[in-house]
Amino acid sequence: MDVGERKPATGAGPGVPERNWAGNIRYAAARRHRPSTVDELRRLVAGSARVRAVGSGHSFNRLGDTTGDLVSLAGLPPTVEVDRERATVTVAAAVRYGDLAARLHAAGYALPTMASLPHISVAGAVATATHGSGAGIGNLATAVTALELVTADGELVTVRRDADARFPGMVVALGALGVVTRVTLDVVPAFELRQYVRLGLPRAALDEAFASAYSVSLFTDWRGDGFGQVWRKQLADAPPPEDGWLGTTAATAPVHPVPGMPAGNCTAQLGAPGPWHERLPHFRLGFTPSSGDELQSEYHLPRAAAADALAALDPLAERIAAVLQVCELRTIAVDGLWLSPQYDRGSLAAHFTWTGDVDAVAPVVAEVERRLAPYAPRPHWGKVFALDPAAVAAAYPRHADFLALLREADPAGKFRTDLLDRYFPRA
Repeated sequence: MDVGERKPATGAGPGVPERNWAGNIRYAAARRHRPSTVDELRRLVAGSARVRAVGSGHSFNRLGDTTGDLVSLAGLPPTVEVDRERATVTVAAAVRYGDLAARLHAAGYALPTMASLPHISVAGAVATATHGSGAGIGNLATAVTALELVTADGELVTVRRDADARFPGMVVALGALGVVTRVTLDVVPAFELRQYVRLGLPRAALDEAFASAYSVSLFTDWRGDGFGQVWRKQLADAPPPEDGWLGTTAATAPVHPVPGMPAGNCTAQLGAPGPWHERLPHFRLGFTPSSGDELQSEYHLPRAAAADALAALDPLAERIAAVLQVCELRTIAVDGLWLSPQYDRGSLAAHFTWTGDVDAVAPVVAEVERRLAPYAPRPHWGKVFALDPAAVAAAYPRHADFLALLREADPAGKFRTDLLDRYFPRA
């Protein structure tokens, strides 16, 4: 699990981060850039031997690292263009989901889902198949209808869902096929939600809880049976959970999923109605998301294996709890994107927010992965993981197809990183 320090870079450009958001990765780039136009970006990419784009820095591993040129797209115009006829929005890659959502809502539109954090950039979240929650709701990348990107030779190209057979392999592409500059997403009419938090859900009620609302998250500290908190995000006109719902009690004041963190950082609870973008994320845009001092891992498991997979981790409960801040479980719908963890199977996502102690966390992550191995876990590409490359390849039916696409699109390895080389080896 390579999440340690590296020698700091020189020649940093203005406004380009030296570390990721969690602070566990110091980027090894020799040079940093913040172009202000797409043409400037194209020249930079064409003239570079190694280059990577950095977004909001919410990756906990070295997927976005490079020893060459690190590029921030935050200097490009933050355009948001709504197409009412096609019910789409085209957005600049570096725009954060929280900022996009506010603009969309003002225009009367919504995204079907959002991640826990509204702070993340659109292109970065799409490239790693970041997700929200909902048994019938896909990850963020499933909304993509088109991508504009700068390829290895500096060409600006657009690929579309309805016109390119390679499209399912190019959406969740880990930044390996080029630097994405704009993304077009499907949108839906704006809607309102209410968020209720329930306390003390028995594990036996897991399936019923997940099916009970538009979006549902379960939280546990692995120190007892069941789940300490259930976050239900339901349509505003749906009836509230009844007294004693599934053996739970109602939270009588707002809570934070991480023990000891202020509830004011979180989106409104207690059933107060509000717009979709102020309820779907767990955290508010203007506040520190999660706890800040943390590492994260996430494994996507076959939805049908949820109970067995959790039971497989029970003997490890004390070791998990000792280095854990909180564990969140969510469900995500099946899709057809080659490197999506939901490719050809709906998922239970087990998300671990660990303490920031790399040395203490690493052996526990390794044991979690060993115990989940029978269930073909697929890691979140931007989190901490150390799964064997052969196991990851076997878990993704289109792994070989993506590898062929990668070798064709970037034969010189301009966009490659150490992590990409490990899981998608060069010829």
